[in-house]
Parts: sequence; C-alpha cells; structure tokens
Amino acid sequence: MSARVRLDVPAPGRRTLSAMRARLLTALLAALAFLLALPALTAQADTPELPDRIAAAWRTDHLSVDPRLAAGIPQTELDRIRAAMRAAPVPVYVALVPRTPYLEKKTYDMPTLLHARIGTPGLYVLAVVDGNYWSAAAELYRQGGLRGRDLVSVQNDDKQRLDLLSDRPAPRIVRTIQQASTAFDGRALPPVPAGDLEEENGDHELSTTDKEDRSAYVGMGVGGVLGFGLTLLIGLRRRHRVTKRSKARPPAKDDPPIEAWDVQLKADDKITAAERAVARLGKRRNRTTEQLDQRDDAYRRLDAARTLRADHPDDLLAAAGALVLARQAERGASGAAVQPPCFFDPTHNPGTATVDWSDDVEVPACQQCASVVRRGKTPRGLRVWSRSGLLGHDRKQVPYWTLDPEDNPMVASGFGAVSDDLPERVAAWKDEVR
Repeated sequence: MSARVRLDVPAPGRRTLSAMRARLLTALLAALAFLLALPALTAQADTPELPDRIAAAWRTDHLSVDPRLAAGIPQTELDRIRAAMRAAPVPVYVALVPRTPYLEKKTYDMPTLLHARIGTPGLYVLAVVDGNYWSAAAELYRQGGLRGRDLVSVQNDDKQRLDLLSDRPAPRIVRTIQQASTAFDGRALPPVPAGDLEEENGDHELSTTDKEDRSAYVGMGVGGVLGFGLTLLIGLRRRHRVTKRSKARPPAKDDPPIEAWDVQLKADDKITAAERAVARLGKRRNRTTEQLDQRDDAYRRLDAARTLRADHPDDLLAAAGALVLARQAERGASGAAVQPPCFFDPTHNPGTATVDWSDDVEVPACQQCASVVRRGKTPRGLRVWSRSGLLGHDRKQVPYWTLDPEDNPMVASGFGAVSDDLPERVAAWKDEVR
C-alpha cells in the first residue's frame, strides 16, 4: 500500500513559483515574437538603399523610373527625356522617384552618391515628385583635366528656368540637360518651348492685394532709378573735382571688398527668384497643410532678405545674409528641403557636409570648405573689413566669425548655420536699430 506524501508549500514559496512561471512565459513569448519578426527583419536588411537600386537600374537603362511612378508618367514625357539624353555631348543618367522621408535630407546629395556608384563622368539627374510638383537635383562630372563652365553658373544665367512648368517631369529635366550641354562645350542654350513655360496671367486675374503690391514695387523701382541717377550724377561731379587735384590717387583704404558687389547682385537675383517661386506656390490649388507651412516659412525668410537689402544696402554681411535667406525661401517654396548655408562662406554652395570646428562644435560646410577642414586647415571664409590698432585707424580683412556676435545677427548665427533663426534675429535687429 503506497503512502501519500503531502507537501505544504508556504505562501511565499507559492508566490515565488508563480513569479518564475510568469518570467518563463514572458521569455517564451519574447522568443516567439523574435522568430516571427525574423523574416521581416531579414528582408528589410536585404533591401538595398535607394542609391543602390537606382545604380543597378542604370546599368541596363540610363533612364530609371520608380515602379510607383511608372503608370502615371505619359510615354511622351519619357520619349522627350530620352531624346534630350541622346543629344547631349556627355553620358546622361536620369532617375525619376517620389519624395520620401529618406530624400528629405538626401536629395541634393544623391547625384554625388550615384556618381560614386557608377563612376562614369557625365550628368547625373535626380527628379523628385511631391504630389504633382517636380523638382530636380543635378551634378555634371567631367573627365580629369577637362574644364568648362560650372553647371550652377549656367543655370543662374538662364532666366527662363524660373518659368518652367513643374507639374510634369520633362520640362525641368530636358532644360537641365540643355544647361549641362552648354556648361560642357559652350554651345548656345536654346529657348524653352512655349509648351514648357507657365502662362503669364493678365492684369484681370490679379487680386486687389496683388495689384497694390505691384504698384508699390513699380513705385519703388521708379524711385530707385531716380535715386541711382542722382547718386551717379553726384559721384561723377565729385570724381571730376578729385581728378583735378590728383590724377593718380591710390584706392582709399575704406573701399569695400570687391566681392561685395557680386554678393549684392546675387542676393537681388535670388530674391527675385524666390518671389517667383512663392508666387507660383500661391497660385496652386488644393494646397496641403504642408504646402501652406512651406509658403509661410518661405514668406518669413523672403521678408527678412528684403529687410536686409533695404536697411543695409551697402553692407557685405547683410547682402550675404539676404542671399542665404532668399535661397532658402526659393527652395522651400519649390517643395525642397531648406538647407543650411556653409558656415565658413555663406555665398558658397549649401552646407551639405558636417565638420568639427572649435570647442567640439559641429558646423555645416560646403564640400569645398569641408575638404579644407578635414586636411587640418581653416578655410579662407567670407572676409570683411575690421578696424584694429589703438585708435582704430588700421583696417584689414578678417573672417567674419572673428567679429563680435553681439553686433550682428549674421555673425551670431553663422548666417543660420549654427541656429536656424536668422529671420527672427533680423527682425529683432531691425527693432534695435529703430
């Protein structure tokens, strides 16, 4: 006869066993969840990045169309792009893709990333669509030793680029290929077909506010012309009197740096381009909340740029700040991500690279300045006049970042490279001056 043995487990012991069973069950569930997710993780890890996918497609066809867009692009658009690619004097690689979170910060780096994967000199174009708005990033790479005009220089001189249609891909891509051809061998840039240009709206389509704004601009323009004529007349008379005293007067020490004129002209041109981009955005129908935010941000930067040029027309720092703000306003109104300027010289290309600076501070820099920093040197940077000496009579050109940041919002924010609040700083600066 078997005897039964009964174990009385105290209450604390039973709670310990229950806790152990709960921990074991939790571990089993976690392991099961990991095993179920493993195929998805493996598939995600095996999915190549966008530059790799485009480069792979280009090995069979230099015109790559994202599968998500293939059904929505008319064949006539693709035929026009292919015809322009065949007529170019250099190999042309074109990719059409939708805007994604990945491209928000990578769009203007993509041509460089793609060229690194292909390795062939030529024109690399990435056309991005957001809704029904097309934009493009492009870079022209030449063979070693070959020289020619810079693609950006040709694009800046092309006034028709501001009036291109943006609701389909061919107008902007074809024009970019034509601009690259001009930069490569100097051929004349052909006119844009009328079908690729936006229609000019007549006066009957303008709102009352638009008419008032236009009248104000016309008045400002007339006043500016008269003021310039008066200034020119006074300057010529003064120069005539000085010439009588000395026909060989050396340049005065207080003359501004020669590059100031170039920066001022670039700022004015970019402000005009930004105004057109904002106007195009304002004409679009069924704008999304994101597009309304882009419009408001573009207006904010554009207003600050105008303020700098109006209140400080002869100041180099103000002109450079206006150039940066207008460039950002144009990009934002066009649906592209706003990029910080190059910290060392804001008149350079945007700061797409990040480098270590003083006191372990990272600043954005253009590729040119970034390569100088990586070699352990300091870029020449944007230089301005600074007074020195006991009585302040000695003047020399110094990098702008050596000036007192309390005196100028451009210096304090690195033209928005250190902190993206330059429009607010300009507004506060204007109030302080008043």
